[in-house]
Amino acid sequence: MDYDINENIEDIESLEDKDQRPVKMSSNPNDFPQPLYELNLDYSKESFYATADEHQEFKTGDFVLVPTRYGNDAARFGGPVKAPINANPDEVVKIIRKINAEEEIILEENNKKEKEAAKIFKEKVALNNLEMKFIGCHFLLDEPKVLFFFSADTRIDFRKLVKDLVSVFKIRVELRQIGVRDESRIIGGLGCCGRPYCCHNVTDKLKPVSIKMAKEQNLSLNSSKISGQCGRLLCCLSYEYDWYAEARRLMPPEGARFPYDGTTFKITEVNLLTQMVSLLGEDGRILSLPSKRVVNIGGKWQVR
Repeated sequence: MDYDINENIEDIESLEDKDQRPVKMSSNPNDFPQPLYELNLDYSKESFYATADEHQEFKTGDFVLVPTRYGNDAARFGGPVKAPINANPDEVVKIIRKINAEEEIILEENNKKEKEAAKIFKEKVALNNLEMKFIGCHFLLDEPKVLFFFSADTRIDFRKLVKDLVSVFKIRVELRQIGVRDESRIIGGLGCCGRPYCCHNVTDKLKPVSIKMAKEQNLSLNSSKISGQCGRLLCCLSYEYDWYAEARRLMPPEGARFPYDGTTFKITEVNLLTQMVSLLGEDGRILSLPSKRVVNIGGKWQVR
């Protein structure tokens, strides 16, 4: 395994996402009502699942009115899904209806209002001397309410800021402090692979990523190589983790010793992709063998 001698392991572990997801997560279609549809919130890049009455028909891209964590709002209809991705069955909502022509106009007007609202928010933050980074804002379609998303290094007391904003907008104002992963999901950008961020372009239902996933795949434990623009471990570390974990389970472990060709050899490296193991003999010889030749019989490793 390739370690950077200048890298502090504790610093690498600080890149792990400590946010805890709901306990009841599933990708089993039997845990969800059917038919099931995917919906998306354009302003926060969140996806969630919903059901609908049988007589309701929607096309991909339609805006529908639906209950959200922020209140009744417009969400983009993504189409039917057979198996949800890492979702909580208790959080499935029901589509109210497709938005009408009048609401489509309101939606367009709200999009224009958000640009001015962003400017006002930044001015009020500066006047209150708050260390906050503006991420985005959104006016709800079905409720007199505006959301502001921001990030900050510490918890912020924004009660006075809320009062200032309410005096300007004359509606309910909700401020939400989000983490670095959520910030990247909303803003978007290009990752080190040259492709758009997975959390922004693929799905927001990514599994929590741990340093164990990088170790299991024999990746360099260099924070600059395994962390994304958000400063957390790359989401893609979880994509092939299950395969690597299963492959490693079926192969002999590094450090295993066994007699072979007149001396004792130790496994110094296991290459999961090539299915080869590197051996170092007590006599100094270095060999490479297919892993399938090294087997465990009666609790002891040997070459066949």
